[in-house]
Amino acid sequence: MLTIASGETVTVDTLSHEGLMEDQGRDPLTYFDSHGVAADDVLTDLAELAASDVVHTRGPDGPHVVTGPIHVEGARPGDVLKIEYLQLDPRVPYGVVSSRHGLGCLAGERPVDDETGEPVNLLSQFCTVDLAAHTATMRWDSGSGITFPLHPFMGLSGVTAATEEALNTIPPGRHGGNLDVRDLGSGSTMYLPVQVPGAGYYLGDPHFAQGNGEVSLTALEASLRTTVRLTVLTPDAAFASVGALDGPVGETPTHWVAIGLDRDLDEAMRKCVREAIRVLAEVAEVPPSVAYLYLSAAGNFVVSQVVDDVKGVHCLISKKDFPAWA
Repeated sequence: MLTIASGETVTVDTLSHEGLMEDQGRDPLTYFDSHGVAADDVLTDLAELAASDVVHTRGPDGPHVVTGPIHVEGARPGDVLKIEYLQLDPRVPYGVVSSRHGLGCLAGERPVDDETGEPVNLLSQFCTVDLAAHTATMRWDSGSGITFPLHPFMGLSGVTAATEEALNTIPPGRHGGNLDVRDLGSGSTMYLPVQVPGAGYYLGDPHFAQGNGEVSLTALEASLRTTVRLTVLTPDAAFASVGALDGPVGETPTHWVAIGLDRDLDEAMRKCVREAIRVLAEVAEVPPSVAYLYLSAAGNFVVSQVVDDVKGVHCLISKKDFPAWA
């Protein structure tokens, strides 16, 4: 376990699970070779993990490669861990988007073979990445392609939960985890309530790009070199930025990011509205009834993801609407 002082930065070479999964052969050298990637362009740490005796029980464990925990000195239950995403650099010039075993938004309907219409257990799309242009391209058999911009962020980022139970990496919760909030990229900040001494921060599931909803099951999955600053805040110190939080809250230079989580999407939406009202009331000192009406007029509510068992909705609240924060 790595131990750092509050306020120190950490750089982590995170790994994507694509090319490592059992249904892809658990052999990234062979898997990426089939897509024209030379062995020297496959990450050494990914190949070493695949060849290791690390046990992966996909059902109870979840698919993600997780790095951590990081012990932050002085962090105690009741404190808040401030996570600043300082830099997110692609480690490879390619990535993969997948739909697996009917687990996406259209479970039971897709994925299918486009020619036969028959269900398939795994549908993966290899994408090339132009690191200079900061774009990714999907191509299919006809040679046609779609090019879209990169927007790197960590899909999974959390603190150790106060439980003896080993948690699956898929569902997010009060501890953060697999939130898949695409707006929490470079230059953003996330705040999480500390649950165990030292916080036990961890991260994984690096993404090069993701559409809100993440409907097929995964984003453009690919490995990132991620630099974060981890700072322990007392509840009073955190209050000025995010109020008295009881779960994950995000912040960018231009927006507050309120987050609602629940297995029921409607309830996730309701929780997000309540959380956005709380942030406005405690941070911007807006009366709750006014905040409710303001959010109807100007709040930007987005479905973060619908594929992680616990669904997510987040609200972008523009700071420029509040003169003291503009």
